[in-house]
Amino acid sequence: MISKCSRCIVAAVLAAILSAQGARALDISGAGATFPLPVYAKWAQSYSEETGNRVNYQSIGSGGGIRQIKARTVTFGASDQPLTAKELEAAGLIQWPQVVGGVTPVVNVEGIKSGELVLDGQTLARIFLGEIKSWDDPAIRALNPKTQLPATPIVVVHRSDGSGTTFCFTDYLSRVSAEWKEKVGENVTVEWPLGLGARGNEGVAINVAAAKGAIGYVEYAYAKQGKLAAVNLVNRDGKIVAPGRESFEAAAANADWESAPGFFRLLTEQAGARSWPIAAATFILLPKQPKDAAAALEALKFFDWAFSKGAAAAEELDFEPMPASVVTLIRKSWAANVKDANGKPLLN
Repeated sequence: MISKCSRCIVAAVLAAILSAQGARALDISGAGATFPLPVYAKWAQSYSEETGNRVNYQSIGSGGGIRQIKARTVTFGASDQPLTAKELEAAGLIQWPQVVGGVTPVVNVEGIKSGELVLDGQTLARIFLGEIKSWDDPAIRALNPKTQLPATPIVVVHRSDGSGTTFCFTDYLSRVSAEWKEKVGENVTVEWPLGLGARGNEGVAINVAAAKGAIGYVEYAYAKQGKLAAVNLVNRDGKIVAPGRESFEAAAANADWESAPGFFRLLTEQAGARSWPIAAATFILLPKQPKDAAAALEALKFFDWAFSKGAAAAEELDFEPMPASVVTLIRKSWAANVKDANGKPLLN
């Protein structure tokens, strides 16, 4: 027979166990774009240190993230290609822009450092179409009259997986080259005329670094972290601009998010003397009526925390935080659209 004192001890132990279970960290899962991985990883680390809750993010490409959130196998999806209002309605999702960055061409050309090579959209399209085959081509020399360019063959590197970075890059090429739009077009995956395929921004960065004469395209943070030579571009206003926070901010400055259904807005080839021509917002996708309301609420808390406290980390990685006016619109969208099984808003 258990004594009264022993029963008290057992009850106390059980209460402690139950209390520990109730206080256990909450994990939420996300998957998708590799473009924002550097900043999402930094945010997740800081958020876990502050709250004890964990954000497990798989950078599998935008196409994979869209598939997983549609299948409801993750708490949230992430994509650099926004879904249209019709697509969101059909999938029962909402979306919002979380941060702005930029896609930049990167090269591995002997003697060329970051910012020393200039290309325009037409020339870039002709390179990826395979029409320009060496680095001393007259079209490249015309844009770089004071640069010593070697007769090295060009090696094109592109994404092999479904990628929002590819969507942004090919959307830009389609805007600046009628030939590219007709022959290839824009999407998360396209039929590349030539080149080496690699998975993720990190895969493209690794392949460009390894192949003499290579050119590829990555989110700018990958160019900086990989110490790759970033290319300057001639923008819509005919000005030569370098990738970085200032030119990304300039491209996003005049975007009209309020009139965009489902926050569908592309930032490629924006007007402005300082605008980077391949700027892009990266988006979060969340079910309007999630299966796990607690996890969805925690996801909203995480992204709200990122808006409130994550700006400095984003800027350190050369991402541009969303303007306060846009964040206000996003929070209103959360309150109006994300509901539990009983139709009650998750956020008041």
